[in-house]
Amino acid sequence: MTLRGDTPEEVIVLGSGTSHGVPMIGCDCRVCTSADPRDRRTRTSLFVRTAGVRILIDTSPELRLQCVAHGIKMVDVVLYTHHHADHVVGLDDLRRFNWLMRTHMVVRGTVETLERVRRMFPYAFADDADYPSAKPSLVMEPISDVPFQVGAATVLPIPMMHGKLPVLGFRFGRFAYCTDCNFIPAESLDRLKGLDVLILDALRRRPHPTHFNLEQAVEMAQRIGAERTYFTHIAHELGHEETNADLPDGMALSCDGLTLTFD
Repeated sequence: MTLRGDTPEEVIVLGSGTSHGVPMIGCDCRVCTSADPRDRRTRTSLFVRTAGVRILIDTSPELRLQCVAHGIKMVDVVLYTHHHADHVVGLDDLRRFNWLMRTHMVVRGTVETLERVRRMFPYAFADDADYPSAKPSLVMEPISDVPFQVGAATVLPIPMMHGKLPVLGFRFGRFAYCTDCNFIPAESLDRLKGLDVLILDALRRRPHPTHFNLEQAVEMAQRIGAERTYFTHIAHELGHEETNADLPDGMALSCDGLTLTFD
């Protein structure tokens, strides 16, 4: 099933780094000490503006800094790819959007993801707050593998595997975002046909049990055939400039702050 839907007006890569971030604590390697700002990577997250809706994908540990850096003042919905800490622990920063927008925040993910989030942040769902802004005000709405609406925007989930963990990517018209994966089943590949831009997981050059390495990511990108592919969730083994020099035409590492616009 291929669903083109609404292509975003704007996509911002808020964070492009692995779970450790780059630079890593206590590391003096050439990438962690690089002067190239593209080698400074906060944890992976994405902002999408489409059909008048502002969508945040994952709440990274640096969410506050990411939103301040890119002037993000309004978010209509949060979509979670999965429940790993580097993708959810910024959830408490959603309190600020509650205040700015004077409403609750809709949070969507699989049933398992939302249940894990509830267990990780029990205070956010308790009724014992001393004052309203002491905790985020959230409305949890489960999603599966069927298309769903966010306002006027149609979102197509992309089921994938992250090691043994089922995760979701998301397609918005001619753009798709597929982080944290090492296997994309045939049914999901069918959902990725006809893309202009793909953002895809590529951790490092060495193999990894739950992420595509760079070679695997390039092979998958060629199989999907998007006009342009950017790689994300990047570890400190991959320097931005030298890695891009080795990649095929139409492929590149993403970086924090990469902004894509669509006609």
